[in-house]
Amino acid sequence: MTLRAPAAWMRVAFAMFAVGWGANQFSPMLIVYRQALGLSDTEIAGLFAIYAATLIPGLLAGGPLSDRFGRRACVLPFAALSPVATLLLVLGPHDLTMIAAGRALAGVCSGMVFGPATAWVQDLSGGSSLSARRAALALSAGFGLGPVVAALLAQWGPDPLVVPYLPHLVLGVVAVAAVWTVPDTQRAALAGPAEPGAAGRRWALPPALRTRTFWLTVAPAAPFVFGSVSIAIVVLPEEVTSAHTLSAGFAGLMTVLAFTAGIGIQPAARILAARNDRLGIIAGTGAAAAGAAVSAVAVVGPNRVLAGLGAVLLGLAYGLCLVCGLHQSEQLSGPADRGAVLSCYYVLAYLGFCAPYAVDGLNEVFGKPGTFAVLAVAAAVLTGLLAASVVRGRPAATREPRAAHTWDHARS
Repeated sequence: MTLRAPAAWMRVAFAMFAVGWGANQFSPMLIVYRQALGLSDTEIAGLFAIYAATLIPGLLAGGPLSDRFGRRACVLPFAALSPVATLLLVLGPHDLTMIAAGRALAGVCSGMVFGPATAWVQDLSGGSSLSARRAALALSAGFGLGPVVAALLAQWGPDPLVVPYLPHLVLGVVAVAAVWTVPDTQRAALAGPAEPGAAGRRWALPPALRTRTFWLTVAPAAPFVFGSVSIAIVVLPEEVTSAHTLSAGFAGLMTVLAFTAGIGIQPAARILAARNDRLGIIAGTGAAAAGAAVSAVAVVGPNRVLAGLGAVLLGLAYGLCLVCGLHQSEQLSGPADRGAVLSCYYVLAYLGFCAPYAVDGLNEVFGKPGTFAVLAVAAAVLTGLLAASVVRGRPAATREPRAAHTWDHARS
């Protein structure tokens, strides 16, 4: 039994990896579509937005549904639909409607898998403090490798509108086979004796989402997860290159730098999380401030080397905030509401993908260097506020009883 548990969580983590690959492989392809299909800025923005439009409802539904009906009921079917979403991109490489449909389905799959799969990894890890890092590593590896492989194949392989998607078709099928026989621990728990009044509480707001710790520490830093990395892999490549020099290859390089840093820092993030989650979150928002400051200098040149350094710092922010945010969310929740709490955390984290749009708007007011300076100051201010709360506050939430953190208790 000792040998089977790690194999089980690894198979679920692999499914997260495959779905994450399918979700993010599209990022460098926007450059290819712009050049090959002559798409306008509005059409490109629409393709980016349609993923978010289906992702958020999926996240909001997936977590509570997995708490109610089991992790497997959400993860397995939508892990199977993830390669179908990619297949739509392969079958309609010049059809904007097919491309949009593929991205919409990919968003639903991501939303229905990420929260429940993260909770499933936690369930199968037996309360191990490594669970947050395991889930973060799987997600980060998929998010990082997917766009890198797609960028390389689009830049140097044949048929750049089709070949970059073929690896995910294989990965998706293998992932479904891997997770097919994983035991559903949450379903087994639901089959046990029910607590009095449990049925009425299944759809209630989880206690963790009524805590000061979640909304004053976890929530403010959550958008820095994908906000930092989206600036590194979407905004910076465009800001330091011209329209005719921007390539999928350079975008892929920036992705490698950001996600390598984000994955590499995760062991240190786990150590910080074990001591005090706030320390890791403070380090993450501090890295975001430093990355934005370096990026402000990079776009003045423009200087691609400094842009690479900025991508590394922003990647560190991504890894630190993700691991520590997931760890704190897990510690605040319980088996019966873990899926809902983690899905809520992912919703807040995914708000960071609005960063490219925010940068475009701020550029109109402050200019490119000024925009990054504003972002650096904002991240530095949040870092200072979080640090001040640690100095004057009590130990981290992971050291205190959950009930001590509810808003109702705080007012009593």
